[in-house]
Amino acid sequence: MIEGILVEGLIYGIMVLGVFITFRVLDFPDLTVDGSFPLGAVLMAVMLIRGFNPLVGFLAVFAAGFAAGTVTALIHNKLKVPNLLAGILTMTMLYSINIRILQNRANVPLIRTDTVFTYVTKLFGGTVPEGTVLLIFMIAVVLIIKVLLDLFFHTDIGLTLGALGCNEQMVITQGVNPEVLKIVGVGLSNALVAVSGGFAAQYLGFADVNMGIGIVVSGLASVMIGEFLFRSNRIALLTLRVLLGSILFKGIMYLGRYYGYYIKMTPNDLKLITGILIIISLILSKNKKMLTLLKKKESPEVLK
Repeated sequence: MIEGILVEGLIYGIMVLGVFITFRVLDFPDLTVDGSFPLGAVLMAVMLIRGFNPLVGFLAVFAAGFAAGTVTALIHNKLKVPNLLAGILTMTMLYSINIRILQNRANVPLIRTDTVFTYVTKLFGGTVPEGTVLLIFMIAVVLIIKVLLDLFFHTDIGLTLGALGCNEQMVITQGVNPEVLKIVGVGLSNALVAVSGGFAAQYLGFADVNMGIGIVVSGLASVMIGEFLFRSNRIALLTLRVLLGSILFKGIMYLGRYYGYYIKMTPNDLKLITGILIIISLILSKNKKMLTLLKKKESPEVLK
């Protein structure tokens, strides 16, 4: 049970890192995620069925996700469409593209297809429990992605992306084109989301064009849950917080599925739980900010 929650939390944590980039770093609410997640899943599934190596599949998935994010950024930049609407447009178009990739099918199974997880399991020859092998493998993968992302945000372009989310006008005055930065940021975000979808398809054993419905909400809930764990402005701790939030979110969803029958809840109610979690997070965040402001106002009087 615990291993399953951790593995799922890490797989979807890659997606949450992508959501973190757009929603928190760029301040660019992006709904493309609901389309790029299944894009990664269906593309990976089709490539594995056709005999491609999983590594080649992940490279293709990363490129496809980046392309999806680029389309959203271009619609926003060139047509001056609001970011939310630009994401909805791309997400809508991706639904048809995903069905095309699956050759007009809604889903495809991977039960008899070798995946990256079967390859990893075979390496240990059954000497280690499969759940432990998958957990160790996903920890290694997510750590590599996290370290690379941390290094990226310490580069000039990474630092400028953070500045763009805080103050776009300041970036413009420095002679940097914000449109290029948005393409890089939104593209990288959706590339990570697509990679997460590729892992999810292999872990679940199928790919479905509807896998991405509400996934952006789950990602946002994970980001918000992580923000209550500890406060920091260091990118290494911020990305760690995001991953921990994803694991906690999966744990909460598991508890909802496992104990929900006591209050007559079904798996269909999980989206409701997610929405309630976000609302609670917003309320707590708002009250936390109000308490901080009150303390700042009271502190001079105490000093007097």
